[in-house]
Amino acid sequence: LVALSDRLDAELADLRFAPPVTHVYRPLRYARAPHAAYLQRFGGLGAEALLVGMNPGPWGMAQTGVPFGAVHRVRDWLGIDAPVEAPSDMHPKRPVEGFACARREVSGDRLWGWAADVFGTPERFFRQFFVHNHCPLLFLEASGRNRTPDKLPRAERESLRDRCDQALREVIEWTNVRWVIGVGQYAETRARAAAEGLDGVRVGRILHPSPASPAANRGWAEQAHRQLCALGLDLPSPGAAGETAS
Repeated sequence: LVALSDRLDAELADLRFAPPVTHVYRPLRYARAPHAAYLQRFGGLGAEALLVGMNPGPWGMAQTGVPFGAVHRVRDWLGIDAPVEAPSDMHPKRPVEGFACARREVSGDRLWGWAADVFGTPERFFRQFFVHNHCPLLFLEASGRNRTPDKLPRAERESLRDRCDQALREVIEWTNVRWVIGVGQYAETRARAAAEGLDGVRVGRILHPSPASPAANRGWAEQAHRQLCALGLDLPSPGAAGETAS
């Protein structure tokens, strides 16, 4: 998995993005230490399902190198805390402070908080799930606004998409999962393209935990848990991890 990430980062290095994108963050490179630690520690525990996000958020993976990587969840629950370098061209309104970042990444806080509540330990979670992002790049406009990959011009979007689709397909094959679950509609679409023709691989979707989603703000964890169960995954009950620990 580390080799796949390194190769994807190298393959994306020659892509160029026009305004309104002014800054492109590459956490696979400048946050390689925590990213590699995440892959090495949790990527080979036999997960049956791959949860796929779209791309890094400015206060999540852009800071920690971990998908949906809210700082306190990565450090305190996943047990990862490693040096993060500064991007070569950093936006003044979106500083990369690594594990010193005090901003809350809501999506990651929700996703990893649900995992902790249901599974208790990272090892239990990663024996059933692995979390991955389709695209490893963060795109920022002059204002500091995040521009998601689906909003890029067609030529830029397609060149990026094709390389990320191929990398995702290789992750699916390497992890040997039987489920690929998009976190949100865009990720589901890319998951279907990447998994096309792979025997025994099923694709589904859960609600994205973004605070920009009114639905996600009405109890995302409960909804996502129900959606995963409806797909056919056998999950512990919410809160069961805490009950077991007590």
